Amino acid sequence: MGVFTDEAEVHEYIGGVFEKGLADPDIGPKLSASGVVLQINYTDPEAIVTVDLPNATVLAGATDITPDVELFMSADTGNRFWQGKVNLSLAMAKGQVRAKGPVQKVIKLVPTAKLLFPTYTAMLAADGRSDLEL
Repeated sequence: MGVFTDEAEVHEYIGGVFEKGLADPDIGPKLSASGVVLQINYTDPEAIVTVDLPNATVLAGATDITPDVELFMSADTGNRFWQGKVNLSLAMAKGQVRAKGPVQKVIKLVPTAKLLFPTYTAMLAADGRSDLEL
């Protein structure tokens, strides 16, 4: 059993960190400028988060938007990534994260995503979610 209890929690925290990033006056333009539509397919629990960076939109569940890049991983791996505990390139090499599409586009986003690690951990702390903190 994963650390998230259901799909709604995945969207609240992982989708939420993308929303906060896109709303940030410094980070948002960097994310949007990438031009990437990213779809992340999580397991345990199953959840889909689609991030349309050019349009600054985060969507929950299946959509009719065609992503540039799809990532596949456990929700636990996603949680650990946003706490700075997962190196995305290494996780892909180990098979913990699978990718479909031009992976380089996602790898280029990692330095900007790292700026959101404190935001993510602050979200967990603010909600008293020590069960999700590593």
